[in-house]
Amino acid sequence: MSARRRICLVVASPMTARAFLAGHMEALAGLADVDLVADFSGGDGGAGLACRRHSIGIRRKVSPLHDLAALVGLVRLFHRERYAVVHSVTPKAGLLALLAGWFAGVPRRVHIFTGQVWATRRGAARWGLKAADRLMARLATDLLADSPSQRDFLVAEGVAPGGKLKVLGAGAICGVDAARFRPDPETRRRVRDELGIPPDAIVFHFVGRLNRDKGVLDLATAFAALPAPAWLLVVGPDEGMLRPEIERRLGPAAGRARFVGYTDRPEAYMAASDVLCLPSYREGFGMVVVEAAACGLPAVASRIYGVTDAVEEGATGVLHPPGDAAELGRRMAELLADGGKRLEMGSAARRRALDLFSRDAVTRAWLGFYGELLR
Repeated sequence: MSARRRICLVVASPMTARAFLAGHMEALAGLADVDLVADFSGGDGGAGLACRRHSIGIRRKVSPLHDLAALVGLVRLFHRERYAVVHSVTPKAGLLALLAGWFAGVPRRVHIFTGQVWATRRGAARWGLKAADRLMARLATDLLADSPSQRDFLVAEGVAPGGKLKVLGAGAICGVDAARFRPDPETRRRVRDELGIPPDAIVFHFVGRLNRDKGVLDLATAFAALPAPAWLLVVGPDEGMLRPEIERRLGPAAGRARFVGYTDRPEAYMAASDVLCLPSYREGFGMVVVEAAACGLPAVASRIYGVTDAVEEGATGVLHPPGDAAELGRRMAELLADGGKRLEMGSAARRRALDLFSRDAVTRAWLGFYGELLR
């Protein structure tokens, strides 16, 4: 067994590790041996990730028997491997990993908050989910949030004390790859040709899971009032089965809308667009805003914690109250009518994304954190 210190990262899905942690794991391998726990039973074996892998069936949704089995599996793994640090990402993985780490006596137990499901809930559901976050905060020895405004929200809500909850660098769980996310005129032309979008169209772009918390119905209502040359490009899996309702709200404007399901190349659709729209009701940070910014896109986004760190209002984009479709529409109309403002904000957004949220900058912040933790 290696004499080096050992770190175990715990997520529910290998997709989470691949999307957010791959670069960090590669860099952390210079400090310690890195293991990854995820549910690899779905066929994703985690190939290409710089770590040793352990498959434990952590499910996103509550499933008492499966959750108990996952907890027992984690306790056994942590007892056997004797990690110096266990670090969890996402709520279910966090609760199970922190409980298991506490039972197994792992000396440093880290969790990073990336958004709160309970922020948009009411009644018993809000109370129960919030109580789970409070329990995680008590079980963890070290807590992170992926944006300053999310940290402030959690402190104000009494989830964790301010002295315990930190933000690495300027925020974001991972950095943006400037070589991948960039303005690309050739890709812009090709994707528009493929989708039948005119070269002179002004394309408003949404990328993410289609569910009510993302505000996609508000976006449809707002876009319906916009004239040509406005087009709408919606990219992401339809988790909430909302496309029929989106099309109904679009009305006659549905002819100027295009839908793309899940993609592993969101940068291509960003390059084909002009403005990013994120009318979400809750976000931990809004990484998609930064990725689009690196492609030179300004944002029209909701004024909520997390997103306010990703958008510099008036400089890299404009904000609107969450759930206010009328104000969202007015903000979209402003950028539709003013090409100079779109270009100016897009250029500022790209500079800010590369200055504050580059992959190298965020990974350096992780390395600094772990350097202190392992010391």
